[in-house]
Amino acid sequence: RVLGRMTAMVVVPTVPVLVWWKYARDDRQRQFQQVSTKVRVPNVQTIDDLMVEKCQPGDVILFDRRCEKCAAGPGAALACVLKKTLLCGRDDGRMRAVDGGAYDHCGIVVPGPVENGKDKYDPSNLLFLEATAGNGIIARPLLTRLEMSQSRSVILLPLMTPGERRYDDDYENPPRTQRMRDYITTQLSQFTQQMTEESAKQHYARAHSTLSVGGALGYGLNLYPYSSAPLSPSAWLVVEALQNAGVAEHISERTALETKDEDFLHDFRFCETDTVRLRPGFKFLPAVMLRETSRS
Repeated sequence: RVLGRMTAMVVVPTVPVLVWWKYARDDRQRQFQQVSTKVRVPNVQTIDDLMVEKCQPGDVILFDRRCEKCAAGPGAALACVLKKTLLCGRDDGRMRAVDGGAYDHCGIVVPGPVENGKDKYDPSNLLFLEATAGNGIIARPLLTRLEMSQSRSVILLPLMTPGERRYDDDYENPPRTQRMRDYITTQLSQFTQQMTEESAKQHYARAHSTLSVGGALGYGLNLYPYSSAPLSPSAWLVVEALQNAGVAEHISERTALETKDEDFLHDFRFCETDTVRLRPGFKFLPAVMLRETSRS
């Protein structure tokens, strides 16, 4: 009798979780089929096409995800809920780049494979590098990633280098600024190859949800100073990429480990903590809303 009760205690709550997981996986598969079979009309651009044209290597994209859509599994959904609950909304009255939203995931725009000189800055060649539970650290086409997203909100933080004028077509960047852009692009390309290869070798995807849950709980319990794991694996990856490209400051060994996704929303010029500090001359321009849907 006792064994039967114990079995029921395990089986009863497991059934709805399995039902939800199947629904989430089927929903993700339908979204994938819709995107992969989408008809591309020549010379006709969608909203996502126009948004991708605004992006350059080094730009950061943040997601306010729907946790119920996390098809990678119950662990990924739990990590999403805990990150929103414990890591998001910690503004303490400080201004941030956007109002509302709980941005629990982020990634960075990186260059794709270059076959000729024109590919380096071709928007259609851009990739999106991120840490995920389903695929580990992966770089996939930026346009496809945006079209696959079912997040409530997606925002772009455009990176501006010293002497650069983004979105000013009449201004020609000086040679020094262009060399800086070339350097950032090269470093991000090398970083992407290194991290994706290491992720596959170490089977990082298996540990992503555990690291995310542990990081959120560690922050909530104020134990993170004693941990060598990141608070947010996705934010850690982006900060590491920016540091590797010479964009973000490397203040201490724990800078990337203690960065949260929403720290990117706080202007480092006016905040001492809970922000991502960039090197002199670099800054993020005002946030661009790539997608915003119902809050329900």
